[in-house]
Amino acid sequence: MDSRPADAPGHSWLGPPIDARALFAPEHAALIATLRALAPADWRKEAVPGWTVRDLAAHLLGDCYGRLSRDRDGHADGPAFAAGETLEAFIHRINQEWVDALSRVSPAALTDTLDLIGGQTARFFEAADPQAPSLGVSWAGADPAPMWLDSARDFTEFWTHRQQIRHAVGQDTDAGPRFLSVVLDTFMRALPHTLRDVGAPAGTRVRVSVDGPAGGDWTATATDRGTWSLAPSDGPQRLAATLHLDPETAWRLCTRGLQPAEALARARIDGDRELAAAACRIVSVIH
Repeated sequence: MDSRPADAPGHSWLGPPIDARALFAPEHAALIATLRALAPADWRKEAVPGWTVRDLAAHLLGDCYGRLSRDRDGHADGPAFAAGETLEAFIHRINQEWVDALSRVSPAALTDTLDLIGGQTARFFEAADPQAPSLGVSWAGADPAPMWLDSARDFTEFWTHRQQIRHAVGQDTDAGPRFLSVVLDTFMRALPHTLRDVGAPAGTRVRVSVDGPAGGDWTATATDRGTWSLAPSDGPQRLAATLHLDPETAWRLCTRGLQPAEALARARIDGDRELAAAACRIVSVIH
């Protein structure tokens, strides 16, 4: 994307802001086109472990309803954390509740409803203030996160689930760089949080480089506060390791479609292998 809003105070370590707002509508259109082209048997195929294509579409509809109800309409009612429940367990539980509740809805009705509500969700994100504080993004270590990151995170979820549906019915990943470049850029904002327990002298840099037209370079720098940052650094710097990935490996690694060991076997590493392996533990979803 060419248009980048100004960064929100206190989030410079996340790197330059991402403006995904204009991509929600075309991504939504691509999802609906994918669903409308499915054969009846396709809806019963497994898209992710434990969920069929129909289940994944129901999950997306639940996400859209949740976003509109909470952030557009200010609706405060809804499920609460159970005693001792972690964020991950809570998210997985309420996601499954949506899937179970929508099991009685036909694929055609589900698609029609998702077309309507997903379109409203796209318009919500188009009008959002990218600098406003928003929901936390746990895998980036940002809570609250700026809206630009929260919305970009939601864009990656829509895109990723569309790819999982495509794969379930025998189609390849949609590798069009317009969407994939933003997806990869968003996923890589997890890099400082991924390295949070890795000790290194201030100025040490670890780079992830993804090839191809949708790729790029993301460099995390160790700070004198014991953290890592994607912000440019003016002090002494040492590029200690570079992890080279192809785009398919990169996005599947970030969404746990590949385990780190498998991604490392596909990668090329320059420099310190331990630092590169630490970067390869990146996860850009709640899992």
